[in-house]
Parts: sequence; structure tokens; C-alpha cells
Amino acid sequence: MKKYTVAQAGCGRRGEVHLDSWLGNSDRFTVKAVCDIDVEKARRVAAARSLEVAVYEDADRMLAEVKPDVFCFSTLPHVRLSLVELAVKHKVRALVFEKPMATSLSEAYRITELCRQHGILAVVSHQQKYLTSFAQLKAVLDAGGVGDIRRIEASCQGWLSAQGTHFVDYILWAAGGRRAKWVVGHVHGRELLSDDHPSPNYALGQIGFENGVRALIQLGRLSPAHMPKENFWADNRLTVHGTHGYVWCDSDGRWGAFNRLTKGELVQVQGEPWAIQEPRLQILFVRDLVHWLDDPARVHPCNIDVTYQGYEILEGICLSALDHRRVDLPLGTGRHDDVLERMRRELPECPPLPPVGG
Repeated sequence: MKKYTVAQAGCGRRGEVHLDSWLGNSDRFTVKAVCDIDVEKARRVAAARSLEVAVYEDADRMLAEVKPDVFCFSTLPHVRLSLVELAVKHKVRALVFEKPMATSLSEAYRITELCRQHGILAVVSHQQKYLTSFAQLKAVLDAGGVGDIRRIEASCQGWLSAQGTHFVDYILWAAGGRRAKWVVGHVHGRELLSDDHPSPNYALGQIGFENGVRALIQLGRLSPAHMPKENFWADNRLTVHGTHGYVWCDSDGRWGAFNRLTKGELVQVQGEPWAIQEPRLQILFVRDLVHWLDDPARVHPCNIDVTYQGYEILEGICLSALDHRRVDLPLGTGRHDDVLERMRRELPECPPLPPVGG
């Protein structure tokens, strides 16, 4: 079987998780180079794994000299587009990068179009689909356990671009590929608009799908809490309601159900928590990239087209709140690029947020 070469930019905590996922699929991938603007950090990360690879501080030079099949980058959101442009310049076959995919709709659209036009297989790290709890929810749905889906609910304590991109993606996943037709939304609080993942403090949105299914999503510090405060980043929930009951899951390995598969019993299960499962998730995520590289018909579940749909939905929720109207999808391009700046200008001050987990 063919082995694919990888070059990676970004050696922070998430970068190390990505790097370990390539090593966990060493039968199909060979890491050829790593890069970080802190080149000593890149050297330390490589040495800790006994990797004999080229080390760079400039991604352009790395891609020019290594010419990898796959370019992976784990960086802050504001540099996504420039790195995708480098991938096009150096003719890589596949891209793997972090969420959010961009900081504006025009950037998100440009990234998606570049990948389409140049045949780049791009995936974004919405890897919680591979948690055992999420896999159990999907298995129940695929078996028809809840009957016809009627309503999907998602909430997370993390704000819109920190965790919200995950949960809008999981709504689309649970909806079975159906497209959203419209959204209405509310946002408030501008404190987190200065975060490196800029977002309103809280967002609430309703999504209408083409088949009549509705979804409700809550993102940020007013979202319902299901766990103690110290579990802030895992305090979330995805619930799917149907004609024959419901099933839910969260990022801490828990899931529950009351539907025809449980035969009238309320089932609640505590699986392995996120911290234990995280390394395995990224390995499975990468394995699906192998399948897509081998066979174009085996499209990755975290492909960029789905990610772009999710980005449009979140952008639409913010626009709806600012314009006090329903927003129809798709949004189109070129006239909605001021959403973050509009929120910075137009949202009123709110009381300061308490510390995360406090």
C-alpha cells in the first residue's frame, strides 16, 4: 500500500496531538518535516519523539523543499488562508487543519474554493465524532432507534469559534447530510470578541433544515450546564429527538437514550472521558484521510464542504441577531464580511465574565 508524506506546521499542544496521530498511522504516513515560528520548540517536539526530520521556521520553504503529499497545520485562526494558499502553490494533495476554518465568511469561502479548484482533499479537526459516546449516538440513529428525526439540540459552555464550530458540525452529522435552509439567532456580549478565537459571549440559534427538521444550538456561558465547573471544556451535549424517543451524548464520554431500542428503559452510560480518548480520536480521524486519499469516493466525514456549511450557519446566526431578521441560506459571498467588526461596534457592554471553571 502507498505511504503518504506529511509536513506539519505548528508544534503547540494541538500540534503535538496531530503529530502523534501521524505516528499512530505510521504504516500509511511518513512525517518528513515539522515547522514552527519558534524553531527550538519544533526541535524539542521532534526530539521527544526521536523523529529524524527536517525542522523549519518557515512553512513556505518547508513545502518547497519537502514537497509533501499532506500539509497539516495547527495555528491560530487568522493565518488559515495564507497557509492554504501555500498548499496550492506547492501542489499538496491533502490538507489537515484546526477549527475554526477562518475568521470571516469571505476567507472561509476562498479556502473552500481553492481546495475545490485545485483538487485538494481538505479536512478540519471536528474529531469528536470519533468519541465512543458520539459513535454510540450515531449507531442508534443509523439503526432507526429514534424513528424519524424531528429535533436536534446542541449546547456547549465553550464559545462560538472555540467549540461552536464543533457542535454545528455535529448537528449536520446527526441530520444525515441534510442542508440548512434558514437560521434565526441571538448574540450578546463582546468581551470574547478580543479572544484569539473571537466570538460573542453567548449565541443562540435555531436552524431550519430542508426536510423540516429543526435544530437549536446554544454556545457560550449562558448555555445549560450538565457538569461541575471544573469540567468546563467537556460540558456540552448533543441530543437527537425523533418519533420514537431520543439519544444524547457529550464530550466526556457519556451518553444516554430512551427510545425503542432501549425497550422502555432509560439508559445512561459513563464511558472513558475526553482526556483518555483524545489521542485515539486523532488517530481515527487521520485513518479516514487515508481512506479518502486511497479512494476519492470515501469522503472524509470532516471534509471542508461540511465545515463551510457549518461556518455559514454560525455566520447566519450572528447576522440574524444583528439585523433582527431570519437569514436564508446559502449566504453567498462578498457582502457579509463585517460580522465580527459589527459585533464589536454594535453589541452593548455586559458584566465581565467569571473565569473559566470558576
